[in-house]
Amino acid sequence: MKTNSINFIATIVLAFILSLFLPWWSIMTAALATALFIPLKKAAVFFVPFLAILVFWAVYSFILSSSNDYTLAKRISELLTLGGNPYVLILVTGIVGGLAAGIAAVFGKQLSLVLKK
Repeated sequence: MKTNSINFIATIVLAFILSLFLPWWSIMTAALATALFIPLKKAAVFFVPFLAILVFWAVYSFILSSSNDYTLAKRISELLTLGGNPYVLILVTGIVGGLAAGIAAVFGKQLSLVLKK
């Protein structure tokens, strides 16, 4: 349980720092790096980075959208047929980022197993 919390926090912090300088895919780099150096077991390898980036992207997009009264989020959610609901768009954004991070973390775990041999 302790390594899950450490990995969760490290993934969010590293993703935040990398997102200041790199494009959107920096979250995958953060998840891969934390999976390499902070070992997780079984399904936690996927779900801990998934939840970390879901929370990070959802909070970050909520903060950015609330500063302009959700104008762009409403328009994008209409284009994606989400009923014009900006909160659903924020959730979808978090899920997409979480999936990318979870898959990258699984790759990082596999890479760490290969490097150990």
